[in-house]
Amino acid sequence: MNSTQLGYAVIDVETTGLRPSWHDRIIEVAVVLLDPIGHVTAEWSTLVNPERDLGPQHIHGITAADVRHAPAFKDIAGTLTGLLQGRVPVAHNLRFDLGFLQYEFGRTGAPIPNLDAIGICTMTEAVRFLPAAPRTLAGCCAVADISLDGHHDALIDARATAALLRHYLSLARPDSPWTHLLRNATALPWPAIPRTGSTPVRRGVSAERDTHFLARILDRLPRASDTVRADPYFALLDQVLLDHHISATEADALTALAAQLDLSRTEAIRLHHEYLNALAQAAKADGIVTPTERHELDLVAALLDLPSAAVEAALASSHVPHHLSAAGGFRLQPGDLVVFTGEMAGGREIWEEQARQLGYVPHIGITKRVRLLVAADPDSMSGKARKARAYGIPIVTPDAFTRMSSSAAHQGL
Repeated sequence: MNSTQLGYAVIDVETTGLRPSWHDRIIEVAVVLLDPIGHVTAEWSTLVNPERDLGPQHIHGITAADVRHAPAFKDIAGTLTGLLQGRVPVAHNLRFDLGFLQYEFGRTGAPIPNLDAIGICTMTEAVRFLPAAPRTLAGCCAVADISLDGHHDALIDARATAALLRHYLSLARPDSPWTHLLRNATALPWPAIPRTGSTPVRRGVSAERDTHFLARILDRLPRASDTVRADPYFALLDQVLLDHHISATEADALTALAAQLDLSRTEAIRLHHEYLNALAQAAKADGIVTPTERHELDLVAALLDLPSAAVEAALASSHVPHHLSAAGGFRLQPGDLVVFTGEMAGGREIWEEQARQLGYVPHIGITKRVRLLVAADPDSMSGKARKARAYGIPIVTPDAFTRMSSSAAHQGL
């Protein structure tokens, strides 16, 4: 991709928050290259691993499951300099995008030149070219009759901003108001940052790459059954299935443990049947299987990639398996420390107050005494989540915490 010719580099970033000064980071960046008359010559985009939580995911729609595959900013810094060097930077709300780019490059130890003086903000320029339009990207695009499907996707927004710039250029013809900027951009000194060859990662990659964890367990020759290997696998299943969800990170952990225990795929499937049987025997212990218990059995069977008939077989069995701890055996007790991380509906304070009312103690950070981490995204890469995984502390979603709390309240804690 040749970016040395005169032209524009339209930029859009998605971030964990609004301010680099609050240690917010870039989590997606896109660049669309245009020639001096506004024709698109190339485009590039990638998710970026910020090595922290992702902030308001309900706005940008980026998941930690996708970002964990992505390069860090330092790994794409060389590629970005190659795209931006010698070109006029363009963005809708340029100060925001440039502020984050300059912050990220500064963190790598290779600061870039001040681009404010040569940049074009399509939001600011709307005063001249679209005086009746709202200042938002969506508003400007609507007035200019530019398609914007999938707002808050960096590449989609960059393409729309590029179309907006092209619209401004057409309105200004035969003159171009930014010829001097094109010349000035070529004179700015840029740091020499080598390219690492990192592969760009787009949204949805986790769905493409992350097959069911069972498919990633090697189909070795099965060994004789032994509880020495079964017990740690059952213990991890207890923790993973606590919130009735297997996150991408938890699937990786199950695959890694199976490899460590030298479990074959056949053995893992057998253990899954045993685990489901344990759940079924626990449900039958009081002489009745409630609709809620049956729903949980069906859900666990689906999560473990077992056929629905396996639930019927487990309920019909009279065999009492060795493992009877059963997913859901974990219960919070009054006074237990609970930590919350990520952007949660209603704000974290609401969830902490809910925990207090149930007798739990919201805690600011992860220590070995913490019993549970509640994460907006169970694949979160926040420092709290990384430490919780290291300590073996269960990580559950807010919905799972609500369900666990309701169950505890119903049972009088």
